[in-house]
Amino acid sequence: MNIHEYQGKEILRSYGVAVPNGRVAFSVEEAVEAAKELGTSVCVVKAQIHAGGRGKAGGVKVAKSLEEVRTYASELLGKVLVTHQTGPEGKEVKRLLIEEGCDIKKEYYIGLVVDRATSRVVLMGSEEGGTEIEEVAAKTPEKIFKEYVDPAVGLQAFQARRLAFNINIPKELINQAVKFMMGLYQVFVEKDCSIAEINPLVVTGDGKVMALDAKLNFDSNALYRHKDVLEYRDLDEEDPKEVEASKFDLNYIALDGNIGCMVNGAGLAMATMDIIKYYGGEPANFLDVGGGATTEKVTEAFKIILSDPKVKGIFVNIFGGIMKCDVIATGIVEATKQVGLELPLVVRLEGTNVELGKKILEESGLNITAAESMADGAQKIVELVR
Repeated sequence: MNIHEYQGKEILRSYGVAVPNGRVAFSVEEAVEAAKELGTSVCVVKAQIHAGGRGKAGGVKVAKSLEEVRTYASELLGKVLVTHQTGPEGKEVKRLLIEEGCDIKKEYYIGLVVDRATSRVVLMGSEEGGTEIEEVAAKTPEKIFKEYVDPAVGLQAFQARRLAFNINIPKELINQAVKFMMGLYQVFVEKDCSIAEINPLVVTGDGKVMALDAKLNFDSNALYRHKDVLEYRDLDEEDPKEVEASKFDLNYIALDGNIGCMVNGAGLAMATMDIIKYYGGEPANFLDVGGGATTEKVTEAFKIILSDPKVKGIFVNIFGGIMKCDVIATGIVEATKQVGLELPLVVRLEGTNVELGKKILEESGLNITAAESMADGAQKIVELVR
């Protein structure tokens, strides 16, 4: 789960991690009022969307008066911001962060992620802050330094100190930088983050080390124990179909193709998308109904797939282990009747109660094409959609 920059900074502040003072605003008047409360000669007006690259897209403005705050807030609120992370459709700006200006002396990069190769949290740093870290990794990888964290003891102060020296933090500010990194690591672990990225981390003219930007992502599987984090969820920033799917415990991700996929199990879903591509088709989504799907779940899954106007056909590929094929078949029949399905539908069932499942489909009288294997099903749906 993603959250906004201002929300990330609220969490960091609660852990003693240094961030600039700021206020969130949902209207132009709130933006001006926030700037008045801050009382600084320079304010930064920042668009709040779940995407990076806002500065390059014109989503960050420096205001030197309340009138400029009003002007920039008017320009940004309601604007569709297109960055390298939003795709060409962009995202509408519905809230702003009004933040005190900083006398920036130097910008750095600090990030925490889970490294899959070592199964450890890794603290990364670079003196090439303010730019995209992917660009630094591609062009000058020697400028990225890493400290791998032993899960038994956590991040050690000497590791943070070594990283601070490696990225050339001024010597008199090393202790501040160490405190910052230790606090950030505490947030990462205690809040079950998947990413904690500070880009840029800045050193200011008055000798402070602080997070000028903050990107925190959280492991969705751990949100049940972080009700405070869950309250930060902004449904406006998420695909409505994905939000609807999450209500029924379905895993749904929209893609760009025209063949809707309904599968049980993430591995089978990936294989299904691969085989559709192999036979020249394009999957429209990844939809995993899970191992314990009910008739209701299957019906909702169908409705979600069909709510995408790009879908021209559906391939249901179920391997019944815990999941019973007759339950899936009943759900398919029920869903088809409810939504009045007119698109081609290919169904491949295998596993527990498969014969009963096939019988239910055959006796339904509905226009359902049966498939004997995954390959057979993929070929059939690709041909029918064409």
